Amino acid sequence: MDATTVAEDERVLTSDLEYHLPDHLVATTPAARRDRARLLVVERSGTLDHRHVEDLPDLVTSGDTFVFNSTRVLRARFLGSREDTGGSVEGLYLHPGPDVDTWVCMLRMRRFRAGATIRLLDRDDGPTDVVLTLVESTPEGWVVRVEGDAMSILDRVGRVPLPPYIRSRRKVVGLDVPDDEDHDRYQTVFARASGSVAAPTAGLHFTPDLLGRLDRAGVRRLECTLHVGTGTFRPIETERVEDHPMHTEWCAMDEATSDAMRNAIGDGPALTCVGTTSARTVETYAALDSWRPHVDTDLLITPGYAWRATRGLLTNFHLPRSTLLAMVGALLPGGLAQLLEIYAEAISHEYRFYSYGDAMLIRP
Repeated sequence: MDATTVAEDERVLTSDLEYHLPDHLVATTPAARRDRARLLVVERSGTLDHRHVEDLPDLVTSGDTFVFNSTRVLRARFLGSREDTGGSVEGLYLHPGPDVDTWVCMLRMRRFRAGATIRLLDRDDGPTDVVLTLVESTPEGWVVRVEGDAMSILDRVGRVPLPPYIRSRRKVVGLDVPDDEDHDRYQTVFARASGSVAAPTAGLHFTPDLLGRLDRAGVRRLECTLHVGTGTFRPIETERVEDHPMHTEWCAMDEATSDAMRNAIGDGPALTCVGTTSARTVETYAALDSWRPHVDTDLLITPGYAWRATRGLLTNFHLPRSTLLAMVGALLPGGLAQLLEIYAEAISHEYRFYSYGDAMLIRP
């Protein structure tokens, strides 16, 4: 899929995506209970209402459709030590490499060179029998060779790939959270298909009980899959948002879901996407001439975009200068100016921001 284009007079400056967030509003842990996260409800009229995620069944109409991203987050982060120097290494598994027994991963260590070997550490920081050999550097990351099944290795030694800003903020405030606790909470309760290196964070707020209450309220639940990559955290560095080289992500939707989504277009039931990743998948599939089992999408949604299917959006509060912020602004009648007013309201009411933070709902 190609990135969307917008008219000249609707192009957005990256500086329009700036706002100031006090450090203490960066959420370092999730709400004590998933659905007790706060929810800032945005009506099309511009009216704001302060609620909680557990109130969602009271905010829907029977027949509404919600679309969820059922991707599962990998334990993709790993630590290791160089066998030649003993230096520490931090890495992030991205996806299988070009050959058998190879990975593509991002590495943080000094003086990279092909042929260097890294012994991975277990989650207690002890050495394991897993050794990575650096093969070659690519624009995406390093190709490494390792014997064994990648998923089995990551299940054994991998750690939760929390966003760097959470780990940094935890260090500042002296907070130590066990990896197993993050493994539970940085994963949706409906996760199925493994492949993401970041969570579809809007989905983190749902519990089995809340999903059941939505069912009883007459909401139709659909699922898609988009494997979230590291590009989701990459800030926009171009002057204009539309010039940003959008990252590509793998997404999928079965044919029955695609048909149901298309039936919701136009005068059909209101379609609300749970998260920007669901919205990106829905809009990608809505643009196809015919159904495909999976698609690589580089769709960039900015103010001026003509939405095909999405009418409502449940989403967390996003980082400045991010493509996610641009997407949310694109769904609001007042664009980014309205979005920044909403963010100012959230900040004044001490909402918690980013991946482990609170949420907002743009009503259809």
